[in-house]
Amino acid sequence: MLLKNSISLVNEFFSIAFQNIRKIYLNSKIYNKKITINESNSLSYKPSLSILSCLIKYEKKKNKIEEFNIDSIWEKNINDKDLKKLHSFYWLFTIDLKSSKKITHSIIQNWIKKNQNYNSDNWEIDTLSKRIISWISNSQITYEDTSNEYKIIFNNIIMKQTNHLINEISRSEIVDDKMIGCTAIILTGLSYNKERFLSYGLDLLKKIINSSFDSEYFPKSRSIRQLVFYLKYFVLIRELLKESLNEVPDYLNEIIHYSGKAYNFLCGSIEETLLFNGNNDSDLSDFNKYLNIYKYKFSNHTNDLGGYSILKSKNIVMAMDIGSSPEKKYSENYQSGSLSFELIYKGNKIICNSGYFPNHKHKLNRISKSSVAHSTLILNNKSASTFKKKNGKNILENGLKSLSKNIVFEKNFWSIKSSHNGYLKEFGTIHERSLEFFPESEKFIGKDKLIKKKNFKSTSFEIRFHLLPNSKVTKTQDNRTVLIELENSGWKFFTNHGLIDVETGLYFGKKNSYSENQNIFICGNTQKEDQIIEWEIIKIK
Repeated sequence: MLLKNSISLVNEFFSIAFQNIRKIYLNSKIYNKKITINESNSLSYKPSLSILSCLIKYEKKKNKIEEFNIDSIWEKNINDKDLKKLHSFYWLFTIDLKSSKKITHSIIQNWIKKNQNYNSDNWEIDTLSKRIISWISNSQITYEDTSNEYKIIFNNIIMKQTNHLINEISRSEIVDDKMIGCTAIILTGLSYNKERFLSYGLDLLKKIINSSFDSEYFPKSRSIRQLVFYLKYFVLIRELLKESLNEVPDYLNEIIHYSGKAYNFLCGSIEETLLFNGNNDSDLSDFNKYLNIYKYKFSNHTNDLGGYSILKSKNIVMAMDIGSSPEKKYSENYQSGSLSFELIYKGNKIICNSGYFPNHKHKLNRISKSSVAHSTLILNNKSASTFKKKNGKNILENGLKSLSKNIVFEKNFWSIKSSHNGYLKEFGTIHERSLEFFPESEKFIGKDKLIKKKNFKSTSFEIRFHLLPNSKVTKTQDNRTVLIELENSGWKFFTNHGLIDVETGLYFGKKNSYSENQNIFICGNTQKEDQIIEWEIIKIK
């Protein structure tokens, strides 16, 4: 143990030393000379702004650049998040094209003058990549009607930043940043007719796909948010290639086909956002319009994909997480919600999960990742998957495996049945859940089965059922029944197994925020023999 700790300390020392040396190198004149290429460049391809609308939410009312306080725009008395937004220049997409080009050019020139060399504050991959995309895409106000001197400076700083991206992007451990950076490199290659940029960007794209997707073309992270993120950038790159009259690689067409099928399965035909594994409430209506405009039509007839099972009709959606946990390196946004489920009736959630708090620096991130924040069974108030802090993020420590699954989808009977081993090692218990729906009577029956193994250890259990903040809940005097009132329907929750109660919890469905919600829970103690806790949710009005 002592030797292991010593090796760990030595590795940490060399890692810190290497990082410090790299900082010195990146800020040196040697590195600055390496990425600076003064050559004849000309912006030849200018992408249509409409193509970028898959990433940018355009406001109907545009701002005029004259309305900005130009003198104080770069002041550092604002928080880091807002400062990064300023340096990304994505705010250019909100500018009226009739704004003063002279002022816009002046702002960019001023930025270049102050930030023409690498610095860690605003040359980070995410910020820098967005800046390249924004400057090139908004060329109508950033580039056109300018002097040759300005164009030379503008073109050279684009080249310089792209060279830096190529040097550094492989070192990034953040896949989202790699995807944005890859897009920026490809766009630079297309816009300046630079084959080396285009070739590098497309090779990087292929590597991202190969490393981030499983054999079924689903993100290895099992993140729905990440699936949507990838699809948006895949489609954007494809449209950029098409518009610039470049060939679209087969692997890009292939990943869009399969990602699109997954998108249709998890998002496309469901009114409400499913709150599994890092997902938050999101409005995808603009993206759906974009897909329609550019003639992307995805269909999917499966009931099981990516570790999720979804059964749906015109009025009902029944979704459950039946997958194994991902590998540790893909677990940044994974949540311990195995066998959790969500029920949706006519666009309103009857039962949901609590959502995800993405800020890893905040204690709420860890809470939102716990099993307690999900509509599932918990033993001894412990999560089925556990997490530890690594590089400032809550990464998977001990995962679980899905042991079985059985899905039935018939006219008069739906059923999802699955199990996992998350509590096997510590408590000698397998959790098996079946969720059944009877369309004619509009009744759900749930069965949580605790299967005991040789190393069984008795402990407490609770089964949580989370509700949206606007749901109204009334517990009856028999302590067996809870009434749930939604905007468009009423439901009765009932059990004969264990004690039932209602308590206030936290809902993280809205990104980077939280609010109070109610959750129903059944509690009791495990027994030596296998036991089944059965519960019902029945429509009453």
